Amino acid sequence: MKYFFQEGLLIYRFVKNVFPQVEKALDYWREYALTIPDPVLKEQALASIKKKRFHCQGGNIYALYPGVNQEAMVGFIVAFQTISDYLDNLCDRVDCAEEKSFRRLHRAMEEALKPQLPLSDYYAYYPYQNDGGYLRSLVEECRRCLTLLPSYSRVREEGGELVSLYCDLQSLKHLNENIREDRMVRWAEPYRKIYPDLSPWEFGAAAGSTLGIFMLCAASCQEHLKSEEVKQIKEAYFPYISGLHILLDYFIDQREDQEEGDLNFFTYYRSEKEAGARLDFFLQKAQEKAAMLRYSDFHLTVIKGMLAMYLSDQKARSPLLRETVRALLARGGMTAALMYYTCMLLRKNKLI
Repeated sequence: MKYFFQEGLLIYRFVKNVFPQVEKALDYWREYALTIPDPVLKEQALASIKKKRFHCQGGNIYALYPGVNQEAMVGFIVAFQTISDYLDNLCDRVDCAEEKSFRRLHRAMEEALKPQLPLSDYYAYYPYQNDGGYLRSLVEECRRCLTLLPSYSRVREEGGELVSLYCDLQSLKHLNENIREDRMVRWAEPYRKIYPDLSPWEFGAAAGSTLGIFMLCAASCQEHLKSEEVKQIKEAYFPYISGLHILLDYFIDQREDQEEGDLNFFTYYRSEKEAGARLDFFLQKAQEKAAMLRYSDFHLTVIKGMLAMYLSDQKARSPLLRETVRALLARGGMTAALMYYTCMLLRKNKLI
């Protein structure tokens, strides 16, 4: 009962206290995006904020991690996730399929985590370039916020490893469809010696999450963060918690991605039954790893919140997905069900 109460309190604080801060930060970047001179870049910046704001909302659960500097964490998560969503749109929705262009764009994410590096010309190989300083300002905001985290230097290397994998994935998955599959398999193959229970596509899914980065930054708000705890966090989030995150995203986006011609890793499962079994595997492993971390109740609540956020989406109500949705919510238990209905209510009131 005590645990159930704590989870309920976390949900309340998340909606009551964090959501307004996230909306304020997103409003700032939305207003900035409106000033972007290039119409193509402006359109994609505004679309990323409008259609993907729930990424910023969900990611900011880490602004409630015990002991965080909440203002700095909200500022960082909103700016970093906005970079991620904006660049995803630039790679997905604009007629450009050059790997060197994608890699140069994604330097913004790497440099956002490394304040010691000079800033690059992110649009050097991209067909549209005049964003009025929008992307650079997002990078600078990330850097500003990270300077407020007392132990950030102790997580910088691990965060850099995760963002490097993220940038590799994004630079390959948006290539022309006749080469991207082969390139991604070759990229993932060496890592499968470390993670033999994952397919190349599941490894790619884990690489596509920003949650491990957010968690490492939240932990770095502690003044005396130990290297052993940093290692435990990274190993818990990558690949299982991160993999569950992105697989849920792909799970609900299957039909939409098919219509848009976007790569969806769920197409590599041989059946809906196999896909459901692998989601269940990731959920079990994520819960096992989370239970071993400091403040395990927080991490377990995050996992259940992920289930609720994604499975309450309108796209998850397809009859083809219904059986898997029910099974995952059952695995999440009573709290996941409570969060699911809370998210349904928030969606009804257009808060997410």
